[in-house]
Amino acid sequence: MLNKLKVINGKLTDGEKPVRLFGLSTHGIAWYPEYVCEESFAALKNEWRTNCVRITMYTDEFRGYCKDGNKQHLKELVEKGVNIAEKLDMYVIVDWHVLSDQDPMKYIDQAEEFFGDMSKRFAGKSNVIYEICNEPNNSGTWERVTEYADRIIPLIRQNSPDALIITGTPNWSQDIHCALDKPFKWDNVMYSLHFYAATHKGTLRSRLERCVEAGLPVFINEFNLCEASGKGEIDHDESEAWREVIDRLGLSCICWCLSNSGDTCGVFAKNCTKLSDWTDEDLKNSGQIIKSWFSKFADEENDR
Repeated sequence: MLNKLKVINGKLTDGEKPVRLFGLSTHGIAWYPEYVCEESFAALKNEWRTNCVRITMYTDEFRGYCKDGNKQHLKELVEKGVNIAEKLDMYVIVDWHVLSDQDPMKYIDQAEEFFGDMSKRFAGKSNVIYEICNEPNNSGTWERVTEYADRIIPLIRQNSPDALIITGTPNWSQDIHCALDKPFKWDNVMYSLHFYAATHKGTLRSRLERCVEAGLPVFINEFNLCEASGKGEIDHDESEAWREVIDRLGLSCICWCLSNSGDTCGVFAKNCTKLSDWTDEDLKNSGQIIKSWFSKFADEENDR
């Protein structure tokens, strides 16, 4: 069994020593359910040398949990992924993927039901991390995120009192300084920063460094090397600048995403339908680069 994760002095630890999680996020599991399988997760662990996977539950989009999605089936997919990750000794993030809904309070009733159920199902599992809102934006202000968290976090804590919780921050999880100014009252919480290297550059890196140096627990639970749209060209110079900061600060990071979508951000080539044994030819350039990052991170973790 994996050690329970604990935030100590602004750093992610296994209760004793610092740890860094790194891996891939699924795309929406309603659209790409095939990757929620032992074959793919094992390949991510053994071939990509990752230690964490993020399971993405869209809320407001087509087939989203709060729209026209099959709630029972989606929950079963999440549970399947959690159980596979546990079997493989991988951490797993359960991601409530607020995006087009903007304000997490829009679906507060559904979120309470979902996290109440999930935290009961996974109460005894030390590998589960709860991400309570992906990317608040526009009307999803820090005040609204805090109001939402004050309802969701106690629900999770009732069933999984020691679980690590991640929350998104305003402006598509870029405004982490809001959390530095007014952090939650809850312990064992980390705050999301998302970046797409061709869009988000030195200004956001400086903000990240300032917040981390001030003691804010930050988790980069979504990134890629392309534009924020998920499309466009890779910015290699900015990508390397981000890698250097992530490495220097010892931050956890999750790449978007595990799919063969036509967008740049999907790490697999569009014609790749394999669920494991991916060659370099099966990967887009972004996938090749990120795989090499994770291999270096794994070496560094092993050398601790």
